[in-house]
Formats: sequence, structure tokens, C-alpha cells
Amino acid sequence: MLSGHYKTTLYYAVFLLLMLAALPALSQTAQSFKFKTIVIDPGHGGKDPGAHGAYSNEKTIALSIGKKLKEAINNEISGVDVIMTRSTDKFIELHKRAAIANDNKANLFISIHCNSSPGRVGKGRGVLLLVYGFHRKGEQLEALRENASIFIEKDYKKKYNGYGEDAAVNEIVLAAFQQRYRKQSIHFGNLLNEQFKEKDGRKSLGVREQGVLVLQQSGMPGLLIETGFINNPADEKYLNSSEGQNDIVRSIIIAIKKYKGGLE
Repeated sequence: MLSGHYKTTLYYAVFLLLMLAALPALSQTAQSFKFKTIVIDPGHGGKDPGAHGAYSNEKTIALSIGKKLKEAINNEISGVDVIMTRSTDKFIELHKRAAIANDNKANLFISIHCNSSPGRVGKGRGVLLLVYGFHRKGEQLEALRENASIFIEKDYKKKYNGYGEDAAVNEIVLAAFQQRYRKQSIHFGNLLNEQFKEKDGRKSLGVREQGVLVLQQSGMPGLLIETGFINNPADEKYLNSSEGQNDIVRSIIIAIKKYKGGLE
């Protein structure tokens, strides 16, 4: 019988060997990767207005920015399909938003929201960028099982050394994809954060990991953008203005171009 120490050592040795076997395929996938689908998710909608300001609500601002962003992507980034989770004032459940992204094999999921701070007139101000909390990674593995990029590849079982047949290999490969998606989400968030601060001169609360429900079941890199504090008078005015919305869209477009260019 092996002691606990040797069992642990053996487990990690097997884990490392399987991980090394999977890495060449992951690298090959990255090299042949084509960035072709973005899903834009304007938050809330219909019976769910989201946060309120003095004269506006979150769902309306999010939809307006989302539509402008779609138009800008169509005009400026060739070869990329843009899909909206909603294009009208309609309530869409969170899991259905993620399902839209998964079903369309999205390469990037962008959810647009407005923030709000305590009090009728909030003191909070600026942008906040949220990625799915890695401390809750178990919740996202199911989405990866259903939507991981490997399933697009015809020879994935051969390429990933038994994926789909060996449970240990499955978990290792999915964990590798999840780690890569997390890094890509943070990278995109950092690119956008830089644009917001340097181009727009916006105050930023940075890129943070959080258990964001709309990103929980999405099997791709994703970011929730809190575009500003709707109950802060200055932010509300900016978020409702054409200049403010155009600035936000412009920053997102620049970040997408840099992100896409880095991947390809």
C-alpha cells in the first residue's frame, strides 16, 4: 500500500503528464484561432429597469450604448459577427443571455450596465470592470463542458489525448481552457480600463473579479462593464449624453481591436 505522501506525489505526477500532453493541442488551437463573434449584452430590460438616476434608468442607457457599439463594430471591424442578447426593451433572463453567447460560440461576451451607490444621490463615480470570480470556478466548468472551443474541432478526442473518454483528462483540459479564458477576460478588461482612463479621462475603480451571474454560465472570455454611477448627477448626465455614450463606445472599440490583434 502506498502512503499518503506517495499517493499525493503520484497524483501530481500524473496530473503534470496529462497537462503536458494537452498543452501542444491548446497551443495549436491558439495559433489557428479566428476571432469572429462578439455578443453584446445590454443589461436588464422590460420589467427590470435596473438602477435609477434622477431622470433615467439603467436598461435604457445600456441598450443605447449596446446599439451604438454594435454599429461601430460592424463599421470598423471586418469579419466579426455581432449578436445582441436584446435589441428592444425586453426582459431576458440571465441564463438565456449566457445561452445566446454559448449557442453562437462567441469569442467575447460584453455585458453593459450602470452602477449605483447607496443613497438617493450617490457619491460613487466612474467605471468598474468585472470578470467572473475565479474563486467560483466550479460554477463555470459546466458551461465549458458544453461550449469549450475544442468541440468545434473534428479530431478533438485524438488531439486532446482521450478527451471525452477519460474523466481526468477532461477536467485537466477544461481547467486549462478556463484559466486561459480568465486571463483573456482580465487582459481585455485591462485594455479597456486603460482606454477609459487615458482617452476619456474617466475615474476608474479598476478590473475586479466577482461572482457575476450573467458571466457564470458563459464558456468564453467575458466582461461586465459598469459604465458609470447612474445616481451620481455628473455621471448620469455623461451616460445620457451623446458625447458620453460615443466616448464609451470608442474606448470599447479600441480595446476590442487591440485584444483581437493580440489573439490573432
